[in-house]
Amino acid sequence: MIDFSFQNPTRIHFGRNAMDKLPLELERYSKRVLLVYGGGSIKRNGVYDDVMNKLKQAQAQVWELAGVQPNPRLSLVREGIAICRKEAIGLVLAVGGGSAIDTAKAIVNGACYDGDVWELYEGKGNNETALPLGVVLTIPAAGSEMSRSSVITREEDLCKRGRNAYTNFPTFSILNPEYTFTLPPYQTACGIVDIMAHMMERYFTMVENVELTDRLIEGALVTVVNNAPIVMAKPDDYDARAEITWAGALAHNTLLDTGRIGDWASHKLEHELSALYDIAHGAGLAIMFPAWMKYVLPRGGAKKLAQFAIRVLGVPESLGSTEAVAAEGICRLEAFYHSLGLATTLTEVGIDESRIPEMAARAVGMAGGRLGGFVPLSPEMAEEVYRLAL
Repeated sequence: MIDFSFQNPTRIHFGRNAMDKLPLELERYSKRVLLVYGGGSIKRNGVYDDVMNKLKQAQAQVWELAGVQPNPRLSLVREGIAICRKEAIGLVLAVGGGSAIDTAKAIVNGACYDGDVWELYEGKGNNETALPLGVVLTIPAAGSEMSRSSVITREEDLCKRGRNAYTNFPTFSILNPEYTFTLPPYQTACGIVDIMAHMMERYFTMVENVELTDRLIEGALVTVVNNAPIVMAKPDDYDARAEITWAGALAHNTLLDTGRIGDWASHKLEHELSALYDIAHGAGLAIMFPAWMKYVLPRGGAKKLAQFAIRVLGVPESLGSTEAVAAEGICRLEAFYHSLGLATTLTEVGIDESRIPEMAARAVGMAGGRLGGFVPLSPEMAEEVYRLAL
């Protein structure tokens, strides 16, 4: 286990009555609120009304910024920053999933930065302060409700960049599992894959003697795997939704990073897919993670992959060699993704090999020439992973 420092400042309000805490949070921070959300789903399912009623109860002044898209766009971020500066906004409230939250994170940081907000994502600038950020979660997936991460896409060149910063942590997040009942099956499935991927990126490490965090990750993964078929079959099962909602927050809140170095190659490879082809992030991860596993298995990854197969997916150790156990684990993971209705190959989603060299070069270039901490990938190796995904 390596040295670490850990702090997560996000205050969580969880449960059926969690929204009742919103007026109290406004009293703590500000009643000049910018509400950030996506399309019409929160208006159809009643979440918008719940939020607006609480804002009205608190006598808040509200400005609205709608239109957040999956793979959130830089142009809307800039629009939000302009509103914050013009109207002296004191609190940004994101209502939705990772795209709404990541947009809001970029806004609260950019509003307190003198340069262009994209400089923060390119690593050319930094800010020490940000506006307070609140979250009302409706899609368990990205874990952005309790993380220091944010990912934004620049439209003109489809460049997708992530930023990890302490100022990205939400000030508070409201998690009511009932708000996830109306999610379409596809969105639920993509969220489940994303949650699992956040844990798996941390799980596959070359750091030894990390048993505690191994067991924490394994337990959380088993919980998601066990509850996934329940929510797919019965979307309004509160208990199963609650397990997945809380797992999503814990998956990416940095607790599972402690004492270890994760990989993150699969995420970076997928970011190129969703940037160029606008595929849902979770759907892309269901394709890229098994391909990455197949690539690293014979290159030093068999032992950890076999442990994952045994402890998370129930592969019997008696099946055979370490490599055989690991391979069966990959097969079971793909079967699990298929059971959620998701593809596990690029061909299934209509993506061919024409842009593989471009995606590999961009993904590895962003990482400084070597991508991943488990089996570091060169551009040529990244191309091989993409081809395994075909």
